[in-house]
Amino acid sequence: MDFAVLNGVAIHYRAELGKKGAPVIAFSNSLGTDFRIWSEVAARLSADFNLVFYDKRGHGLSDTGNTPYSIEDHAKDLAALLGHLKITQAVICGLSVGGLIAQSLYKLRPDLIGGLILCDTAAKIGNDELWNARIKAVTENGIASIAGPILERWFTPAFRNPGNAAFAIYRNMLVRSPAEGYAATCAALRDGDFTPDAARIRVPVLCVVGEADGSTPPPLVEATARLIKGARFEVIPGAAHLPCIEQPKALAKLIREFVNGLGGAQ
Repeated sequence: MDFAVLNGVAIHYRAELGKKGAPVIAFSNSLGTDFRIWSEVAARLSADFNLVFYDKRGHGLSDTGNTPYSIEDHAKDLAALLGHLKITQAVICGLSVGGLIAQSLYKLRPDLIGGLILCDTAAKIGNDELWNARIKAVTENGIASIAGPILERWFTPAFRNPGNAAFAIYRNMLVRSPAEGYAATCAALRDGDFTPDAARIRVPVLCVVGEADGSTPPPLVEATARLIKGARFEVIPGAAHLPCIEQPKALAKLIREFVNGLGGAQ
């Protein structure tokens, strides 16, 4: 395991580097998860690309730090991690809130970004009422109290089969997330809106969504793609909000094709 203190917060990360001349892809994960959600995608990409994964503050093994957060706080952590690893440019693949982090990083440090993969995300996700209610529920009753509806949006009915051990494990990942970090990131989502910035993005962008996504449905993701000049939009069948778990082969194929179509992001 690798750790670094970045912006006063201990961040847990994994870096698979050393492939000279190969592009760098940095992954930013969703609310209530840690970087293990990318495992099956990584297995399909690691032979040909340099890969970076991390637990954002308040998630996984990383410190919680001072709360609440802004999306910019998360983006500054990612910028600091890339600096720590001496990565001068990368393709950022962000899922859900990770996609907002990717957009924020582009706004703050466009020099670091050779391309964006915005996965099951949007320029703006949800509204004040939704996120304030989520924060209240988690603060008063814990994440388990709202896990059912969240998991219905995360996964297709087939994946939510009680006999599917993977579903049980990912439910554990959600409910065992640090409640303070989860609520703080809900506040960041509530306040994050990159709609005015989307048209200013000047790097290649791939927008991807699971066809059954209940958190950021395909029309929302497509609307964000339309805000970004030249953005490519793809729908992954047989997946909901986390295609990296339900359809890793299809997602890895799209990532590979997109990154191979760029120059070398180092």
